[in-house]
Amino acid sequence: MSETTLLGRPIVPGKAVGPALVAEKPLGFLGGVDAKTGIIIERDHDLRGRIIKDTVLCFPHGHGSTVGSFVLYALAKNGLAPKAIVNSAADPVVVVGAIIANIPMVDGIDLTKIKTGDIVEVDGGKGLVKVFRR
Repeated sequence: MSETTLLGRPIVPGKAVGPALVAEKPLGFLGGVDAKTGIIIERDHDLRGRIIKDTVLCFPHGHGSTVGSFVLYALAKNGLAPKAIVNSAADPVVVVGAIIANIPMVDGIDLTKIKTGDIVEVDGGKGLVKVFRR
């Protein structure tokens, strides 16, 4: 098993470990993720149909309405939120959502170093992302 440590910018403190779910496209939570199921429903998204629950959700950045912050909060209240969020460049909507939902978050990460299915350990307070690959 290989291990890679990536250093980014700490956004939301907290620690989490889980399987990576990596998107190539930006993600909008309002209209992009169903808050009742945790399924990505955004049209033409590369992760459409995937469930974000208990993953380390990795995507370049968010887009869309400020209401997306509350979708992230609703996902957390419904037990469907990702364990952590890793971005290339944090978007204010996603940051606010991660803060109010208490989801550890790091940005400034080269997402090409993470593949869906890798086990990822996130330390949002230190900006550390450890990637474990078989």
